[in-house]
Amino acid sequence: MYGEIVEVWAAWTPPRALGLALSAGDCRTHWEQGTPLVQEAARALRAEDVEDLVGGAMEALARAEPGLGAGLQRLAEAWDQGAVTPAALLPERGRVGSGAAERASGLSADVIAFLAVAGLRPALDALFVPVREALVESAWSLGVCPFCGGPPGFTDVIEDGRRRLACQLCGGAWVFAKLRCPFCGVEGAQHLVRLTPEEAMEEGYLVSACRECRAYLKEVDRRARWNAGPALIEDWGSPHFDLIAHRQGYWRPVPSIVQLLART
Repeated sequence: MYGEIVEVWAAWTPPRALGLALSAGDCRTHWEQGTPLVQEAARALRAEDVEDLVGGAMEALARAEPGLGAGLQRLAEAWDQGAVTPAALLPERGRVGSGAAERASGLSADVIAFLAVAGLRPALDALFVPVREALVESAWSLGVCPFCGGPPGFTDVIEDGRRRLACQLCGGAWVFAKLRCPFCGVEGAQHLVRLTPEEAMEEGYLVSACRECRAYLKEVDRRARWNAGPALIEDWGSPHFDLIAHRQGYWRPVPSIVQLLART
């Protein structure tokens, strides 16, 4: 299914030029106030910008799990009527999406979160390209994406040992405290647990989880895995780690496809 989604992304061409017209100073003002740029994105993104992306994501999900077909059809009708817009799929405080898509379709919040990534990622990535360089390390310390406000979806340990979180929704990345949970904010090694694979061939990969809120992130240490791929590819290519974490009672804000289909 991931292959189908990537094919939709590769075939997509934006119907108009996308890119936020914000100065570096404007961005810093948002970030100093602890506010991501998601509201700017909500104002800029139109339904026609992502029509093919969202439609392709819904079709791929319907083929993977036919039981979701009726809900996805209701969602498509609400989209066509303008009752659900791209803004309704963007992150809000503590969740992905406003709740409008769930109410219109009857689909779960997990399904909508997955569709937000599958249906918006290329457009959001393009939208934030002009403002990526405005982010400096000291500008943002929160556990959500400084660009779209989404939850982190993966962790990289980079060459100097720092921890860099990756947003699967828009492709943003930011440096974050190594011993702090980005989801609940608890800090200290005693609150964290690391689930490591037994296979030697997977050295450098692990699951980092929080004992308090039970959320987890997959992680790759790029000092050991210098040839590892982009965060999204590493995440989608390691569903067995998601199963390990899920079976031990941990969760993630945007489920992997194997977790999503197991719940439907």
